[in-house]
Amino acid sequence: MSGFSWTGSRPRCFVYWQEFSKCYSQADIPQQCAAQSADYLECLHGDKEAARTAAIATEATRQGAAKVQEAAKEEGLPVGVGLIRRS
Repeated sequence: MSGFSWTGSRPRCFVYWQEFSKCYSQADIPQQCAAQSADYLECLHGDKEAARTAAIATEATRQGAAKVQEAAKEEGLPVGVGLIRRS
């Protein structure tokens, strides 16, 4: 990795790459650099961030639906007759 992107600036994950590369060159066994490797791969792909964002969105949807049902019950409106199961 050269340290320059195609626009001439630093790539966003270059710092993590440097940390991983330094650890890997000094480590006796590659498993010693698992944390640096995980940080670098998360920066590249964002898997943990995407999973957390999806979990937050799911919970927000669930809480919103619960608030709507609670408000409907308070006003005496029918919430549903149970014919359609929503999961």
